[in-house]
Amino acid sequence: MKFLIITGLSGAGKSGVINALEDIGFYCIDNIPPQLIPTFADICLQAKGMDKVAIVTDIRGGELFSDLDGTIESLKSSGLEISILFLDAADEVLIKRYKETRRKHPLDERSHGSLQGAVDMERELLSSVRDKADYYIDTSDFSLGLLKETVISLFLENPGNSMVVKIMSFGFKYGSSREADLVFDVRCLPNPFWVEELKRHTGLEDCVRDYVFSFEQSKELLKKLQDLLDFLIPLYLKEGKTQLVAAFGCTGGKHRSVAFAEVIYRYLSDRGLRCRINHRDIHA
Repeated sequence: MKFLIITGLSGAGKSGVINALEDIGFYCIDNIPPQLIPTFADICLQAKGMDKVAIVTDIRGGELFSDLDGTIESLKSSGLEISILFLDAADEVLIKRYKETRRKHPLDERSHGSLQGAVDMERELLSSVRDKADYYIDTSDFSLGLLKETVISLFLENPGNSMVVKIMSFGFKYGSSREADLVFDVRCLPNPFWVEELKRHTGLEDCVRDYVFSFEQSKELLKKLQDLLDFLIPLYLKEGKTQLVAAFGCTGGKHRSVAFAEVIYRYLSDRGLRCRINHRDIHA
Protein backbone atom coordinates (compact mmCIF):
# COMPACT_ATOMS: atom_id res chain seq x y z
CA MET A 1 0.00 0.00 0.00
CA LYS A 2 1.20 3.49 -0.87
CA PHE A 3 0.66 5.63 2.23
CA LEU A 4 1.41 9.30 1.69
CA ILE A 5 1.45 11.91 4.46
CA ILE A 6 0.99 15.46 3.17
CA THR A 7 1.90 18.43 5.31
CA GLY A 8 3.41 21.88 4.94
CA LEU A 9 2.71 25.57 5.25
CA SER A 10 -0.86 26.82 5.39
CA GLY A 11 -1.74 28.25 1.98
CA ALA A 12 0.93 26.26 0.15
CA GLY A 13 -1.56 24.18 -1.86
CA LYS A 14 -2.44 21.07 0.14
CA SER A 15 -6.07 21.14 -1.03
CA GLY A 16 -4.94 21.26 -4.66
CA VAL A 17 -2.66 18.28 -4.06
CA ILE A 18 -5.46 16.26 -2.46
CA ASN A 19 -7.75 16.98 -5.43
CA ALA A 20 -5.04 15.89 -7.87
CA LEU A 21 -4.35 12.68 -5.92
CA GLU A 22 -8.06 11.81 -5.82
CA ASP A 23 -8.18 12.18 -9.60
CA ILE A 24 -5.44 9.56 -10.00
CA GLY A 25 -7.00 7.02 -7.66
CA PHE A 26 -5.78 7.86 -4.16
CA TYR A 27 -8.16 7.57 -1.21
CA CYS A 28 -7.70 10.90 0.56
CA ILE A 29 -8.45 12.25 4.03
CA ASP A 30 -7.92 15.90 4.95
CA ASN A 31 -7.00 17.34 8.37
CA ILE A 32 -6.46 14.18 10.40
CA PRO A 33 -4.68 14.49 13.78
CA PRO A 34 -1.37 12.59 13.94
CA GLN A 35 -2.59 10.40 16.82
CA LEU A 36 -5.31 8.93 14.57
CA ILE A 37 -3.01 8.16 11.63
CA PRO A 38 -1.82 4.69 12.89
CA THR A 39 -5.42 3.59 13.51
CA PHE A 40 -6.49 4.83 10.09
CA ALA A 41 -3.50 3.08 8.47
CA ASP A 42 -4.52 -0.22 10.12
CA ILE A 43 -8.06 0.16 8.76
CA CYS A 44 -6.70 0.79 5.26
CA LEU A 45 -4.42 -2.26 5.43
CA GLN A 46 -7.38 -4.48 6.30
CA ALA A 47 -9.69 -3.03 3.65
CA LYS A 48 -9.87 -4.31 0.10
CA GLY A 49 -8.74 -2.05 -2.71
CA MET A 50 -7.06 0.54 -0.48
CA ASP A 51 -3.72 0.40 -2.26
CA LYS A 52 -3.12 4.16 -2.52
CA VAL A 53 -3.87 6.37 0.47
CA ALA A 54 -3.04 10.01 1.14
CA ILE A 55 -3.73 11.99 4.31
CA VAL A 56 -3.24 15.65 5.14
CA THR A 57 -2.14 16.57 8.63
CA ASP A 58 -1.06 20.08 9.51
CA ILE A 59 -1.12 22.90 12.01
CA ARG A 60 -4.92 23.01 11.96
CA GLY A 61 -4.73 20.11 14.43
CA GLY A 62 -3.52 22.52 17.12
CA GLU A 63 -1.77 20.87 20.04
CA LEU A 64 -2.47 17.44 18.56
CA PHE A 65 -0.17 18.25 15.63
CA SER A 66 2.87 18.42 17.92
CA ASP A 67 3.00 14.61 17.99
CA LEU A 68 3.58 14.21 14.23
CA ASP A 69 7.29 13.38 14.54
CA GLY A 70 6.56 10.59 16.99
CA THR A 71 3.74 9.26 14.83
CA ILE A 72 5.99 9.11 11.76
CA GLU A 73 8.66 7.18 13.66
CA SER A 74 6.04 4.80 15.03
CA LEU A 75 4.63 4.14 11.55
CA LYS A 76 8.07 3.48 10.10
CA SER A 77 9.01 1.10 12.91
CA SER A 78 5.78 -0.84 12.30
CA GLY A 79 6.96 -1.70 8.81
CA LEU A 80 4.44 0.44 6.96
CA GLU A 81 6.01 1.99 3.88
CA ILE A 82 5.19 5.68 4.13
CA SER A 83 6.24 8.79 2.23
CA ILE A 84 6.03 12.42 3.27
CA LEU A 85 5.22 15.26 0.91
CA PHE A 86 6.03 18.73 2.20
CA LEU A 87 4.51 21.81 0.55
CA ASP A 88 6.12 25.20 0.89
CA ALA A 89 5.97 28.68 -0.62
CA ALA A 90 7.68 32.01 -0.13
CA ASP A 91 6.43 34.15 2.76
CA GLU A 92 5.13 36.91 0.52
CA VAL A 93 3.21 34.38 -1.59
CA LEU A 94 1.57 32.77 1.44
CA ILE A 95 0.60 36.17 2.85
CA LYS A 96 -0.82 37.26 -0.51
CA ARG A 97 -2.89 34.09 -0.80
CA TYR A 98 -4.35 34.57 2.66
CA LYS A 99 -5.20 38.18 1.94
CA GLU A 100 -6.91 37.19 -1.30
CA THR A 101 -9.04 34.48 0.34
CA ARG A 102 -9.62 36.56 3.50
CA ARG A 103 -9.32 33.41 5.57
CA LYS A 104 -7.84 33.42 9.05
CA HIS A 105 -4.51 31.68 9.52
CA PRO A 106 -4.67 28.72 11.98
CA LEU A 107 -2.08 30.48 14.15
CA ASP A 108 -3.80 33.86 13.97
CA GLU A 109 -4.56 34.04 17.68
CA ARG A 110 -1.13 32.84 18.79
CA SER A 111 0.50 35.43 16.52
CA HIS A 112 -1.87 38.18 17.76
CA GLY A 113 -3.28 38.72 14.27
CA SER A 114 0.08 39.09 12.51
CA LEU A 115 0.16 37.11 9.27
CA GLN A 116 3.93 37.32 9.04
CA GLY A 117 4.21 36.23 12.65
CA ALA A 118 1.91 33.27 11.97
CA VAL A 119 3.97 32.18 8.95
CA ASP A 120 7.22 32.48 10.92
CA MET A 121 5.76 30.46 13.79
CA GLU A 122 4.46 27.77 11.46
CA ARG A 123 7.83 27.45 9.73
CA GLU A 124 9.47 26.86 13.08
CA LEU A 125 6.91 24.24 14.11
CA LEU A 126 7.30 22.39 10.79
CA SER A 127 11.08 22.53 10.51
CA SER A 128 11.69 18.98 11.81
CA VAL A 129 9.10 17.28 9.58
CA ARG A 130 10.35 19.23 6.59
CA ASP A 131 13.77 17.63 7.12
CA LYS A 132 12.13 14.19 7.07
CA ALA A 133 10.18 14.79 3.82
CA ASP A 134 10.66 12.44 0.88
CA TYR A 135 9.15 14.98 -1.53
CA TYR A 136 9.32 18.76 -1.40
CA ILE A 137 7.34 21.13 -3.61
CA ASP A 138 7.70 24.91 -3.53
CA THR A 139 4.45 26.22 -5.02
CA SER A 140 5.42 29.91 -5.07
CA ASP A 141 5.25 30.17 -8.86
CA PHE A 142 2.78 27.35 -9.46
CA SER A 143 -0.59 27.58 -11.12
CA LEU A 144 -3.18 25.01 -10.10
CA GLY A 145 -2.59 23.21 -13.40
CA LEU A 146 1.17 23.05 -12.88
CA LEU A 147 0.70 21.77 -9.32
CA LYS A 148 -1.55 18.98 -10.59
CA GLU A 149 0.93 18.13 -13.35
CA THR A 150 3.73 17.92 -10.77
CA VAL A 151 1.70 15.64 -8.48
CA ILE A 152 0.85 13.36 -11.40
CA SER A 153 4.49 13.12 -12.45
CA LEU A 154 5.52 12.20 -8.90
CA PHE A 155 2.82 9.72 -7.94
CA LEU A 156 1.48 8.15 -11.13
CA GLU A 157 3.59 5.56 -12.90
CA ASN A 158 1.89 6.25 -16.21
CA PRO A 159 0.91 9.97 -16.42
CA GLY A 160 -1.46 9.10 -19.26
CA ASN A 161 -3.66 7.38 -16.67
CA SER A 162 -4.49 10.71 -15.05
CA MET A 163 -7.25 11.26 -17.61
CA VAL A 164 -10.13 9.00 -18.57
CA VAL A 165 -11.11 9.18 -22.22
CA LYS A 166 -14.76 8.33 -22.68
CA ILE A 167 -15.70 7.30 -26.20
CA MET A 168 -19.37 7.29 -27.05
CA SER A 169 -21.68 6.87 -30.02
CA PHE A 170 -25.08 8.49 -30.41
CA GLY A 171 -27.80 9.20 -32.93
CA PHE A 172 -28.52 12.79 -33.92
CA LYS A 173 -32.20 11.89 -34.31
CA TYR A 174 -32.29 11.44 -30.51
CA GLY A 175 -30.39 14.65 -29.80
CA SER A 176 -26.70 15.48 -29.67
CA SER A 177 -24.51 14.54 -26.70
CA ARG A 178 -24.53 17.27 -24.07
CA GLU A 179 -21.58 15.84 -22.15
CA ALA A 180 -19.21 15.65 -25.12
CA ASP A 181 -16.05 17.73 -25.33
CA LEU A 182 -15.48 16.68 -28.92
CA VAL A 183 -18.28 15.75 -31.36
CA PHE A 184 -17.51 14.04 -34.66
CA ASP A 185 -20.34 13.81 -37.19
CA VAL A 186 -19.93 10.72 -39.41
CA ARG A 187 -23.22 11.15 -41.29
CA CYS A 188 -21.11 12.15 -44.31
CA LEU A 189 -20.29 8.46 -44.88
CA PRO A 190 -22.35 5.80 -46.69
CA ASN A 191 -25.10 4.52 -44.40
CA PRO A 192 -25.41 0.72 -43.78
CA PHE A 193 -29.04 1.28 -42.83
CA TRP A 194 -29.92 1.42 -46.53
CA VAL A 195 -28.33 -1.98 -47.15
CA GLU A 196 -31.09 -4.51 -46.48
CA GLU A 197 -28.86 -7.24 -45.09
CA LEU A 198 -27.12 -4.77 -42.73
CA LYS A 199 -29.89 -2.52 -41.42
CA ARG A 200 -30.79 -4.83 -38.52
CA HIS A 201 -27.16 -5.26 -37.45
CA THR A 202 -24.99 -2.75 -35.55
CA GLY A 203 -21.50 -1.34 -35.67
CA LEU A 204 -20.47 -3.90 -33.05
CA GLU A 205 -20.64 -6.58 -35.74
CA ASP A 206 -17.98 -7.29 -38.33
CA CYS A 207 -20.39 -7.11 -41.25
CA VAL A 208 -21.27 -3.47 -40.51
CA ARG A 209 -17.72 -2.43 -39.61
CA ASP A 210 -16.36 -4.03 -42.78
CA TYR A 211 -18.94 -2.14 -44.84
CA VAL A 212 -18.28 1.22 -43.15
CA PHE A 213 -14.51 0.98 -43.59
CA SER A 214 -14.66 -0.44 -47.11
CA PHE A 215 -14.93 3.12 -48.43
CA GLU A 216 -11.83 5.21 -49.04
CA GLN A 217 -13.38 8.29 -47.42
CA SER A 218 -14.02 6.31 -44.21
CA LYS A 219 -10.40 5.15 -44.05
CA GLU A 220 -9.16 8.70 -44.68
CA LEU A 221 -11.49 10.17 -42.05
CA LEU A 222 -10.36 7.58 -39.49
CA LYS A 223 -6.71 8.43 -40.11
CA LYS A 224 -7.36 12.15 -39.73
CA LEU A 225 -9.32 11.60 -36.50
CA GLN A 226 -6.52 9.46 -35.08
CA ASP A 227 -3.98 12.17 -35.94
CA LEU A 228 -6.20 14.84 -34.36
CA LEU A 229 -6.63 12.88 -31.11
CA ASP A 230 -2.90 12.12 -30.98
CA PHE A 231 -2.34 15.88 -31.11
CA LEU A 232 -5.11 16.96 -28.73
CA ILE A 233 -4.89 14.43 -25.90
CA PRO A 234 -1.38 15.40 -24.69
CA LEU A 235 -2.55 19.03 -24.64
CA TYR A 236 -5.58 18.13 -22.51
CA LEU A 237 -3.32 16.10 -20.20
CA LYS A 238 -0.96 19.04 -19.82
CA GLU A 239 -3.88 21.29 -18.86
CA GLY A 240 -4.86 18.85 -16.12
CA LYS A 241 -8.12 17.62 -17.62
CA THR A 242 -9.32 14.47 -15.85
CA GLN A 243 -12.03 13.38 -18.31
CA LEU A 244 -12.34 13.83 -22.05
CA VAL A 245 -15.52 12.79 -23.84
CA ALA A 246 -15.26 12.17 -27.57
CA ALA A 247 -18.64 11.47 -29.17
CA PHE A 248 -19.33 10.04 -32.62
CA GLY A 249 -22.74 10.73 -34.09
CA CYS A 250 -24.65 9.32 -37.03
CA THR A 251 -28.35 9.43 -37.85
CA GLY A 252 -29.63 6.61 -35.65
CA GLY A 253 -26.61 5.82 -33.47
CA LYS A 254 -26.44 2.15 -34.46
CA HIS A 255 -24.10 1.75 -37.42
CA ARG A 256 -21.47 4.31 -38.49
CA SER A 257 -21.04 6.05 -35.14
CA VAL A 258 -20.73 2.72 -33.31
CA ALA A 259 -18.16 1.42 -35.78
CA PHE A 260 -16.02 4.55 -35.47
CA ALA A 261 -16.33 4.65 -31.67
CA GLU A 262 -15.19 1.04 -31.40
CA VAL A 263 -12.14 1.54 -33.63
CA ILE A 264 -11.08 4.75 -31.85
CA TYR A 265 -11.61 3.10 -28.45
CA ARG A 266 -9.24 0.27 -29.36
CA TYR A 267 -6.77 2.70 -30.94
CA LEU A 268 -6.49 4.84 -27.79
CA SER A 269 -6.53 1.86 -25.41
CA ASP A 270 -3.60 0.34 -27.29
CA ARG A 271 -1.69 3.56 -26.58
CA GLY A 272 -2.02 3.04 -22.85
CA LEU A 273 -4.84 5.51 -22.18
CA ARG A 274 -7.63 4.76 -19.71
CA CYS A 275 -10.68 4.51 -21.94
CA ARG A 276 -14.35 3.74 -21.52
CA ILE A 277 -16.94 3.25 -24.20
CA ASN A 278 -20.69 3.75 -24.30
CA HIS A 279 -23.14 3.34 -27.16
CA ARG A 280 -25.98 5.61 -26.08
CA ASP A 281 -28.58 4.86 -28.72
CA ILE A 282 -27.62 1.43 -30.02
CA HIS A 283 -30.82 -0.10 -28.55
CA ALA A 284 -33.09 2.90 -29.08
